[in-house]
Amino acid sequence: MTRPTGAPCWMDLLTSDTARAREFYGGLFGWTAGDAAEEFGGYFMFFADGAPVAGCMPKVPGVPSMEGPDAWGVYLSSADAKGTADKAVAHGGTLREGPMDIADLGIEAILNDIAGARIGVWQAKSFPGIGAFGPVGTPSYFELITRDYAASVAFYTDVCGWQPEVAGDTDEFRLSVIKDSDGETIAGIMDGAGFMPPDVDDQWQFYIQVADTDAALARVTELGGTVFQPGIDTPYGRLAAAADPTGAPFKLVGPSSGA
Repeated sequence: MTRPTGAPCWMDLLTSDTARAREFYGGLFGWTAGDAAEEFGGYFMFFADGAPVAGCMPKVPGVPSMEGPDAWGVYLSSADAKGTADKAVAHGGTLREGPMDIADLGIEAILNDIAGARIGVWQAKSFPGIGAFGPVGTPSYFELITRDYAASVAFYTDVCGWQPEVAGDTDEFRLSVIKDSDGETIAGIMDGAGFMPPDVDDQWQFYIQVADTDAALARVTELGGTVFQPGIDTPYGRLAAAADPTGAPFKLVGPSSGA
């Protein structure tokens, strides 16, 4: 499933405990885990009903790029990873790694955007990325939470060719989104200046579709994870935030409680 240029197309987890990650995400979302590839440093994929939905990479001690807390990373599709990386730097971003060939799978670059949020770039060759979006157990939405909303919207417009639409423009709810050719909202930029804690950096986040948000949160706790935000009904569904047993955060979306 090839994603539109500039759209989120992959995500992967950098973790200090891959065995725990396999158990947790398998138990929570029903994901199955592939074999670790020694040639890629132990990297492996998670699958939902046979479709690739995410990757997982073990941390390597002493590698500077792997320092910091366990976390998920998001990648945007590009027809030219080097060109996108060059544009990012020209528009105030920073190149962290790459661009580099990942065997015959594609070309990867890792950036910090203009506000410092980490974002990957993926130029697909034989591997396009996430194989299913929307069904239960798969990613349904991606969102950048940033304190520098105007600069971030301009950055992704200039670098990735986004054509954002304003979905909200008040101090309480300021959001721009991009849509696919079918009119489905696939990603957004949220103004977090009014609610982000001072110790939380600008970051890309994702939502996994679940059948029942509250039941999924109960399962998070059973499996050793942490609930950050209990389920709350919104016009977009019942949303929640949690973390896996080693602290990597993610979000959930399911039907509203009155649906």
